[in-house]
Amino acid sequence: MNTTFDSAYYAHGTPAERWERARLFFDSKEYTAAAHVLDGLVEEVPEQTGPRLLLARSYYHSAQLGRAERELRSIVERDPVEHYARLMLGRTLERQGRAEEAETQLRIAAALAGDFEDGAAPAPGV
Repeated sequence: MNTTFDSAYYAHGTPAERWERARLFFDSKEYTAAAHVLDGLVEEVPEQTGPRLLLARSYYHSAQLGRAERELRSIVERDPVEHYARLMLGRTLERQGRAEEAETQLRIAAALAGDFEDGAAPAPGV
């Protein structure tokens, strides 16, 4: 495998073109290829949640759970109320057999999304 060629292919184009290419790979279930494109894009625009979240999802679906966890924790650190990142972090931790840590993240995600077990919102101040 020629890694120089591969790197050039995945890095080719404007950020918008690479974002679109990564989405096409992801939608085609080519998760590893999507991750290759997104890795460089995330380095370029680390403050943007969208590319980092799609990178985490690509890692998750390609069973690169440690990498998925790292990206998701980065998102949550920057934006603690990003409920989808919390949900994905919980699912990632579950797949790694870390049920207790996963439960915490899943409960936070549910609360942020407004999903309460008994169907009622918590009392004010809770």
